[in-house]
Amino acid sequence: MSDLLDLNAVEARKALIKKSISAVELTTAYLGAAEATAGLNNYVNLTAEHALSMAAESDKRINEGAPGLLEGLPIGVKDLFCTKGVTSTACSNILRGFVPPYESTVTSNLWNAGGVMLGKLNCDEFAMGSGNETSVYGPAINPWQGSDKVDLVPGGSSGGSASAVAARSALMATGTDTGGSIRQPAAFCGVVGLKPTYGRCSRWGIVAFASSLDQAGPFTRNVADNALMMSAMASYDLKDSTSTKIPLQDLMGALDRGVKGLKIGVPREYVMDGMDNEVVNLWEQGQAWLREAGAELVDVSLPHTKYALPAYYIIAPAEASSNLARYDGVRYGTRVDADTLDGMYEATRAAGFGDEVQRRIMIGTYVLSAGYYDAYYLKAQKVRRLIKDDFDTVYQTVDAILTPATPSAAFPVGRKIDDPVTNFLNDVFTVPANLAGLPGIVVPGGLTSNGLPLGLQVLGRPFDEAGLYRVAAVLEDAAGFTFKAARIAGGGS
Repeated sequence: MSDLLDLNAVEARKALIKKSISAVELTTAYLGAAEATAGLNNYVNLTAEHALSMAAESDKRINEGAPGLLEGLPIGVKDLFCTKGVTSTACSNILRGFVPPYESTVTSNLWNAGGVMLGKLNCDEFAMGSGNETSVYGPAINPWQGSDKVDLVPGGSSGGSASAVAARSALMATGTDTGGSIRQPAAFCGVVGLKPTYGRCSRWGIVAFASSLDQAGPFTRNVADNALMMSAMASYDLKDSTSTKIPLQDLMGALDRGVKGLKIGVPREYVMDGMDNEVVNLWEQGQAWLREAGAELVDVSLPHTKYALPAYYIIAPAEASSNLARYDGVRYGTRVDADTLDGMYEATRAAGFGDEVQRRIMIGTYVLSAGYYDAYYLKAQKVRRLIKDDFDTVYQTVDAILTPATPSAAFPVGRKIDDPVTNFLNDVFTVPANLAGLPGIVVPGGLTSNGLPLGLQVLGRPFDEAGLYRVAAVLEDAAGFTFKAARIAGGGS
């Protein structure tokens, strides 16, 4: 089993096409890996029978000489994506038992490309959280451990996805990123995570958190696998009014182009109080790697960065309060009966939503209320525009921007969950890209002195995912990150 798990996605696809392995064998290995690492709680629904059936169909297509781009590759799906005939709950009590009669566009694209669904992955409830600790199924656990052997968060909200890829219980996984929910878990778990440009991947069939911010993206072990998966995920979708018709570039072809002649911005505002010194050191090392590869490093300014987090935590809860108003116990999901209709609404929502979701609904309802809309929500939208203008100005002179991914490495489970403000600060480097609708990728760059992964973030121009992959591939090659988590199927190192 461990030999099959050692193959990355590009290698596994080549082996499948050559018929040196079968999709059923590969899927069986990953199902075994998921069971072997079940203590990490990264799966909430392992769909073994369904996966083996899909793998058998992949083997047929391979034998017929008609393989898809992801033919036979085992993929885990964040529980925020609706999957036809398979329970999809957004890891919330209020959707417990909900089985969609339809498939999200992103997962449809993956299955049409030959991907095999292993199961549904743990996440923060309705994607609200920074550590995957708000899930009704309990926290997902990071397969990495420091020298003290304490359980660590895998990041949030897509913590189950990052944990599964790092633990080798999924070859690839889907995630969503509203304020950093792909990039932060990727950094914490030592994997590659991409947040595409807003509109690049359809949001149809993804349970909504904040509709102007949410974007689906891939988790993989390395940059080439990420470009492969992204090539299949992205599409224009008539069912999503925010979907773009701008053609996707040749992502795989961008990997070998290098960075010679590119200008990479280094924003001075990303030096912040409370950052770990090891994060700063890695950021400086990343700059050196790009300079050695032929890029020109340019000092740039994004003056409104300090307002990004406050603006985000007004806009995102406001949109969440609107989106989550539909969960009332009438049409689907949990229902708690009461003597009156209003009583049923109140009882259902009180029992169905967890503390963090209720907190954000209350904040969102407040900032949208009469008398506070102009003072808070409207002002936050104006700040959002200024943040986007900052990036537009900078991208007139640079091709991409290099920043830290997170202010620290992964932290112990339970340490920050009772302190929402401290928890929110984990997204300080990732939120600006969501407010501006920009693509961003995180690549593992090294380990802390305690043996935990740290990541580097690259932000790009709108719809220039290929440019991100150019820079990310150079950073990955320079970093030579081959470390394995302590708790993986087949043994760690």
